[in-house]
Formats: sequence, structure tokens, C-alpha cells
Amino acid sequence: MNNQTCSRCESSAIMQTPYAGEHLCESHFLESVEKRVKRRIRRDNLFTGEETTWLLGLSGGKDSAVMATILAETFEENPKITLRGVCIHEGIEGYRDRSLQAARDLAAELDIQLETRSYDELYDLRMDDVAALDPLDMAPCAYCGVFRRDVLERCASEFDADVLLVGHNLDDEAQTALMNIFEGDLFQMAKHYDASLAPLDERDTAPFVPRAKPLRDIPEKEVALYAHLRELPAHMATCPHAEESFRGEIQSILHHLEMAHPGTRHSIIAGYEEYASLLAFSDNSDGRVLHSCVECGRPTTGDTCRACQLRATIVSARKGK
Repeated sequence: MNNQTCSRCESSAIMQTPYAGEHLCESHFLESVEKRVKRRIRRDNLFTGEETTWLLGLSGGKDSAVMATILAETFEENPKITLRGVCIHEGIEGYRDRSLQAARDLAAELDIQLETRSYDELYDLRMDDVAALDPLDMAPCAYCGVFRRDVLERCASEFDADVLLVGHNLDDEAQTALMNIFEGDLFQMAKHYDASLAPLDERDTAPFVPRAKPLRDIPEKEVALYAHLRELPAHMATCPHAEESFRGEIQSILHHLEMAHPGTRHSIIAGYEEYASLLAFSDNSDGRVLHSCVECGRPTTGDTCRACQLRATIVSARKGK
């Protein structure tokens, strides 16, 4: 930090936030992250004063560790809020075993009841095998993302959760926003608005647990530093099957834009949220009404949900191999 002092006190700065024009010491940096997370909780109206259950997606990584820690410490004295956690084992040899242990250690420290679900028990699949088989010739993350979302939504319904919370940070959200815009996917833009707890359509008949993302205003670099400074149990390794080339290109574009124009990510999210809300409440709702999947009963816009479609394709390819 070139011996910079904190913008809020005389202590040595450990973090520069160009988008805010500040240098922050350790104490004020931690305070800043926590303040922004709490502000997002208020903006998304997560706590209404009623008894509520929040299901946290705990991956064992830095993002969910920071999310869970701030939520647990913020609401530890509030008897109306129950925090539960779920960790998903995708069947990735070595990688998930270590991150699962980190999730267990964190849940124990925060006194959060943690459940574990696996692709093996739910779909009779393991991601190592799916990645090797790859019947649709697409990146492993494309399969895994569908199954992961399905498991989280299943668990949210199973545990009668009022809200499902995931640890997506500002970089994740800005990348997803640009990907949806570049692909011209209006439905995904409208669906993405569930982060602020807006229903997709009043005619929804299938059960739907809204999703929230308390870290969506925090850059990834700051999430990582917060986890490091707090010495949170987190597995920092990258998934061995991570091959999202398109997201990687978007990530590179955003990095260069942010370096040249600090605040670009925040501007993208602010505009995207407004645009997504307009789409979510537009009269043109054809194709956005949720039904129950004929195979598993989960919410879907067609007869069969994407998870069941993918599973059938993989099972068929496995039999024909």
C-alpha cells in the first residue's frame, strides 16, 4: 500500500478501494464489508420481524464462509432467525472432500446445523464421471450448475426455508449480468431479479423459495481479504473441472474495465437490477410461468426441469457407452 494511511483514521492502510476513493486499515476494512452486507440485507428486506428460516449454501469456500460468519454474528441474539446450512458433494475426488471439511468446521464454530447432500444420492451421478462422459459436449460447469441449483432448491423446500442465501460476490454477479445481456436472455434477466425477492409471476403455481445474495455488493478481492483477516476456515482451491471459457472471457473484460474505470462492476449491477425488475414485472410474461416437473415435481417452465433432462441424457449415454 506504499505506506498509505487509512482515510478514516491514522492507521496504516491494508486495502485501497478505487471505486470509493478510500484507503482502509484492517479495522475499518472489516467494518466496511460488514456494513455493506447488512445494507444489502435491509435493501432485500430479508428480515421482516417474523420468525424465519434462512438456508445458507455453504461450499467450504471463502464466499460462503464470509456470508455465514457475518450473518451468524449479526443475528446471533435474534431468536426469530434460524440459520441452517447445506453443503453439496458433487462427486469430485479430493477437491470436495477438503471443502466439505472446511464447511463443517465453519458450521461448528458458528453453531449452524449443517446438512450434506450429494449428486450420487440424488441423481446416481458423480461429476468426475459426468465430466469424463460429457454427452452434450459442453463445459462440466454447465452440468454442475444445473444440478447444484436444483439441490439447493430441493433443500430449501425440504427444510421449509423462507429464503435461500448463496455467497455470490460482486464479480460473480457482474459477470452473470453481462453474460445474460450478451446472450440476449431476457428470461434469465427476469429470473435473476429473485435476488431482491421479487416473484417471477403472480400465476406461479409451483413452490418457489426466493434466493438472496448478501455479498453481491462486495468485490471478490475484498471477500478473500476479509476471510484471510478473520482466519475463517475456507478451502481456496479451484475446482479441477472448471472450464467456463465464456465466463472467463467476461471476467477478463470486467477486470480491464474496472482497472480503467473504477466502479464499473457496481454500475453494471445497479443498472442490471433495474432492468431485470422491469422485465420481471412486464406484461410479456409468456414462458415465465412456473409449473411442476413431471419427473421430480420441482418448479420448471416446461414439462420437465433442466436437471431431469440432463440426468436422462447422461444416464442414456452411460448405458450406451
